[in-house]
Amino acid sequence: MARRRQAQRLAAHPGEPSHGPLTAEELQLAVRNHSMPLEALRNDVTPPGLHYLLDHFDIPAIDGSSWHLRIGGAVQRSLELNLRALRRAPSISVPVTLECAGNGRSLLKPRPLSQPWRLEAVGTAVWTGVPLAYLLSQAGVDEDAAEVVFTGADAGIQGGVRQQYARSLPVSEALRPDVVLAYRMNGAELPPQHGYPLRLVVPGWYGMASVKWLSSIRVQVKPFDGFQQSVAYRYQQDADDAGTPVTWIKVRALMVPPGIPDFFTRERILAAGPVMLTGRAWSGNGPIQRVDVGIDGTWLPAQLERPAAPFAWCAWSLPWVADAGQHELSCRATDASGATQPLEPVWNYQGMGNNVVQRIKVTVQ
Repeated sequence: MARRRQAQRLAAHPGEPSHGPLTAEELQLAVRNHSMPLEALRNDVTPPGLHYLLDHFDIPAIDGSSWHLRIGGAVQRSLELNLRALRRAPSISVPVTLECAGNGRSLLKPRPLSQPWRLEAVGTAVWTGVPLAYLLSQAGVDEDAAEVVFTGADAGIQGGVRQQYARSLPVSEALRPDVVLAYRMNGAELPPQHGYPLRLVVPGWYGMASVKWLSSIRVQVKPFDGFQQSVAYRYQQDADDAGTPVTWIKVRALMVPPGIPDFFTRERILAAGPVMLTGRAWSGNGPIQRVDVGIDGTWLPAQLERPAAPFAWCAWSLPWVADAGQHELSCRATDASGATQPLEPVWNYQGMGNNVVQRIKVTVQ
């Protein structure tokens, strides 16, 4: 009975906080979805199987040969395109770092109930497809249009609301030249779990904006008020707070954990001597300006490399001579807007945008 009441509360208030251990519902979500192993930070591009994954509902079974994308609403010409037509259209390939808005949620106290991410809900891929702006220009967006709504084929119930997953972008964002309707990931056909046959990719925005399994695009003159836009993905202080929308990715750096792990605790063990500390940093609010690496509380500037694209992560490195004993390593990024990662988590009701610095405990032998 207690578990049933908890599940009912979670359905009504998806961000309701918990002071206790992980619930059965959270563990079930954690099994369905997965984060990127931190050792994959070594790669400029994340293989699809290592890229973070969050699917709200079931992965739909779609036959690409009969699938169509519909574009309508406040446009001069409605369009209906199959996959073959989309592949004949002008294409771009864009390296993009995507991060889940709930990344870091499980580190908050009390813990908002939802997918219990730690810090690894991220990945960088090269997305190939049709520029969204090209198709919208073919359709002819009306002058009084306000937003573009993207609806996926995945359906389910969240917060007690039956829905297909749908999100919107302001017209100005939708017309950016780097927003892509992708049918390839890292040069290969989109995997089913990543949105086959077509998905939206919005560089710089948290992953919830990049709608998968696209079935329709609708331009409208009024703001979209669907569940995923007006209820989910909000910065709130409590369940009654209307909050503000989650949009651009906050600045973050992550480190490849050095040495080897203890199986259960994941604490690191390494030999004394020279070690090259490496990682990646990214932000939706301008290029990374600096990464500082903390060694037992002392911060040192890391060497930065150029990113492959404006919204792809950049590599950083710092040499360290490890002395025997217990140490704590951390990393902290600052972007062009001046934003810097906080040293302590900033709590909010749904557990969104927690970009607290990463801390790694190491034992040097």
